[in-house]
Amino acid sequence: MPQFNRPEVWQRGPVPGIPPLLQPVAHALLEAREEVTIIMEGFPDARLWETPASMASPAFHLEHMAGVIDRLFTYARAEALTVDQLHYLANEGKAYLDDNITPKLVAAFSAKVDSAIEQLSHTDEATLTEPRGIGRLQVPTTHLGLLFHCAEHIMRHTGQLLVTVQVIKDKW
Repeated sequence: MPQFNRPEVWQRGPVPGIPPLLQPVAHALLEAREEVTIIMEGFPDARLWETPASMASPAFHLEHMAGVIDRLFTYARAEALTVDQLHYLANEGKAYLDDNITPKLVAAFSAKVDSAIEQLSHTDEATLTEPRGIGRLQVPTTHLGLLFHCAEHIMRHTGQLLVTVQVIKDKW
């Protein structure tokens, strides 16, 4: 099992440049990035699409986490998803071949965390209770609701990724 021998991100103090009310979101996203990097270290590309016990593959979790950040932070800006975002969503978890795919997926997730942290740094706390809509149906939520859900959703998939990767590694 991967070793996490350091205090969690939230125990290291405030993330510079992030408004106080958004610190928990930043902490969760940064923690997920650190954990994903450790979990996926040395993981072989050839095993990335495996689905042990019908669980989602490690590749799905990595793609989905990047996509969730992208989509929910788009909704947080009160914007609609683009055709490219919808295409990405439709293809999450579909196997494809690529050299060094594992580090590429980890890097893509890390880049989405960076863009989320950047957006958080420019977020006015006064907007957090403003209404936002999700999807074509514009399911009602708030700006803060989207940001909080993104953080908890990413951490849930980080845990699922950890379990899936460990099950696959135990079969080696």
